[in-house]
Amino acid sequence: MSASGTTTGQVEHMLRQVTPGRYDAYEALLRALATPASGQVWMLLWHGQAGSPDAQYGNMEVGGHGYAPCVTSAQELSASGWNRSYEVVDGLEVARALYPDRHGLWLNPHAPGGGVGIPWLDLRRIVSGLDRQPAGPLRLSEPAIEIPQFYALLAQNAHRTPAVRALRRAWVQPALGAPYLAIGLDVYDTSPPAVDAVRAMMQQSVGAVPDGLPVSTVAMTDAHDPVALWLRANARPFYDREAHAPAPAQAPAGGYGYPPAGSRY
Repeated sequence: MSASGTTTGQVEHMLRQVTPGRYDAYEALLRALATPASGQVWMLLWHGQAGSPDAQYGNMEVGGHGYAPCVTSAQELSASGWNRSYEVVDGLEVARALYPDRHGLWLNPHAPGGGVGIPWLDLRRIVSGLDRQPAGPLRLSEPAIEIPQFYALLAQNAHRTPAVRALRRAWVQPALGAPYLAIGLDVYDTSPPAVDAVRAMMQQSVGAVPDGLPVSTVAMTDAHDPVALWLRANARPFYDREAHAPAPAQAPAGGYGYPPAGSRY
């Protein structure tokens, strides 16, 4: 397969723009990888041949996080000195395969500076839609803004919605874009009628939110959502049908679920 043309060139061009703190360039790289037929990568196979049942991606660990190494062109493959098999795959397909096991993707680890790592949370964003998930690393904390009327109305409406077990809250500051209030929904039932009832509960409550304050919801059952993961680990419910625990604990800020700030990606 040819390594020439705008396809691979675009990915490699975006890769060269990525430096620590350049989240805009990093997002552009993710978009290039997420575009079918234009985000191809050369996956290094530790075992087996391309297309064979025993084919197995390579594995590397950086900062305690697992990554599958790849290169971005046939030229980079040659420069890497890799002498085993490889497989040319769309970045979207690779993301689908890696993120459920919480493995990231590392581009051109042989390159000067060590290449660029894509954490599994961002592979999930590639699969789910980059515009549908906040750009990380995320800073999450207990909301400091005082909106007791909204919380009281939401808790009242939740109590009238049998599908709701508990509600949590977090203040989310993405790497790019405006911060927002996230409401974690812990529900007993995910049937269509229950989902409709929970949606109606939120619609009946958001009128008490001050103008200009973005509010989003997150399902607490999502085992791969970084906001849901943080909420489970750090935030007590402000509404709990069973335990009646209204006071949330103060939680530390941080780039939850991502490598330390000193890591390059």
